[in-house]
Amino acid sequence: MEAAADAARRYGSGCTGSRYLNGTLDLHVKLEEELARFCKRDAALVFSTGFQSNLGTLSCVVGRNDVIIIDRADHASIVDGCRLSFGKTLKFAHNDMDDLELVLRNLINNGHKGGILIVVDGVFSMEGDIINLPRLVEIARRYGARVMVDDAHSIGVLGNGGRGTPEHFDMIDQVDIQMGTFSKSFASIGGFIVADAKIINFIKHFSRELIFSASLPPSATAAVLKALEIIESEPERRDKLWKNARRMHKEFKRLGFNIGTTQTPIIPVIIGEDIDTFKFWKELFEHGVFTNPIISPAVAPGSALLRTSYTATHTDEHLDRVLEIFEKIGRKMGII
Repeated sequence: MEAAADAARRYGSGCTGSRYLNGTLDLHVKLEEELARFCKRDAALVFSTGFQSNLGTLSCVVGRNDVIIIDRADHASIVDGCRLSFGKTLKFAHNDMDDLELVLRNLINNGHKGGILIVVDGVFSMEGDIINLPRLVEIARRYGARVMVDDAHSIGVLGNGGRGTPEHFDMIDQVDIQMGTFSKSFASIGGFIVADAKIINFIKHFSRELIFSASLPPSATAAVLKALEIIESEPERRDKLWKNARRMHKEFKRLGFNIGTTQTPIIPVIIGEDIDTFKFWKELFEHGVFTNPIISPAVAPGSALLRTSYTATHTDEHLDRVLEIFEKIGRKMGII
């Protein structure tokens, strides 16, 4: 907050222009340099929102003769990025590598000669599970496909240094494009991609979403820079986060709640019917517990859930109260 306030006083509240006109500050350049160094990649590019990062990347790197293959549970920004590109989009069953290989095999057998880009979430925003990246990359390389990972929910969380899914699996050099957002672990707004310098340079000069959008405000940019410094200098926060997540995984299961296949601090409590989910959400809210009620089309019909997520600043007392209230309402509604 202090970094954001200092930047607003020094630079003003906004840049009032795109990166190619009057919208590039030394803060933006520094942030891109720091993100590239942090992620151990050649270069980085910052966008004004995370949603825009996927739109601005996919719409310009995928051409008319190319194909994008996406996981059925991918974020809406990936789906819309596919729609804006001139390529064809194919889908595979959620985190099902056998189905991915089937899609690729059919594509090649039908004579496809263009490029292939596989785009997946690193951590899926509703389910909380992690993409099977080792198997995905192995299949991608066999069929000559490139790989892009949306690490919106992984940066700052997964990997020894918080560098996301590629670091988690020790595969940083095997992912072609990594995307992240600033609205999660960085406590700000905006997004970025990291990749080889030639890929970043191409996107810089051809992404309409970048060229024709106002740049990230100075306060938000400075906040991200400070958050990145904290992520690197205070790893104990990440340790506390995972301690909280493991405890809640265990306790929700003990109480009899269905939390699906989550492996992360995103823990869905699957209710099923939309109305039951809203009733549960309302009771939680009235007892002082905030969750996100998630219904179709964000999840499949009949799979409505309450998305809970945890931070390093949740105390044991907080978690005790959450579990107590969840149990009380769960028993009252016959969910458990």
